[in-house]
Amino acid sequence: MKQWPHAPVHFTNECGAYMVTAATYYKQPIFRSEKKLQFLHDTLLYKTAEAGWSLHAWAVFPNHYHFIATSPDHPENLTVLIKSIHGITSKHVNDEDGSKGRTVWFQYWDSRISYQKSYYARLNYVHNNPVHHGVVDNALKYKWCSAAWFEKTFDVSFQKKVSSFKKNRIKVPDDFSF
Repeated sequence: MKQWPHAPVHFTNECGAYMVTAATYYKQPIFRSEKKLQFLHDTLLYKTAEAGWSLHAWAVFPNHYHFIATSPDHPENLTVLIKSIHGITSKHVNDEDGSKGRTVWFQYWDSRISYQKSYYARLNYVHNNPVHHGVVDNALKYKWCSAAWFEKTFDVSFQKKVSSFKKNRIKVPDDFSF
């Protein structure tokens, strides 16, 4: 298979857990307002559920987002899912900003998580991504990520297990400032 030189290759032909990161065009903070962040957040949650992906962690920011989800029986629909999220949110912010035709999203990266330790480290990373970016001092304070949901949903022993995994060793495109 010849690789496209300007975008990451997406091999989503195996079921399992995936981590996805998507970036706005030139990493511009297009979703800066609370209203826009909320729309992106809600669209992400709604469309992943609609497409049969089960979310485990997510974090949404003005210029990017991350999520970890388990695929449905046909994981190749990930590209369709991302295009749907990006199409809906692009139209919304462009209508709101009066910027018809503006390019909002650039590309996305995905990886299938094949090791349990890697899965736990990535969960920890995504839940705490607002702290990583200096937005809050405690991820529970950031309403556009899964940290508070995770705390309410899972027992303390599982939370401690996930938080014990080093999140600074994973390789994720995340050089975003806003």
